[in-house]
Amino acid sequence: MSNENATSGEYYYNINTGEVEEGRVSSWESRMGPYATREEAAQALETARKRTDAWDDADKEWRQN
Repeated sequence: MSNENATSGEYYYNINTGEVEEGRVSSWESRMGPYATREEAAQALETARKRTDAWDDADKEWRQN
């Protein structure tokens, strides 16, 4: 896929289509990343969920102290 905004080695997860894109194909409003690999980009939502859960747990712990 050739795109003037494509950056070699950067992958993004498009939250609207659920597809991984190489380079800055879509608007910043529609993409998560950049990620170093296609596989990391494909796991973007799961990675975000895990981070959010960890932050929520840390916040609960902080509030209890």
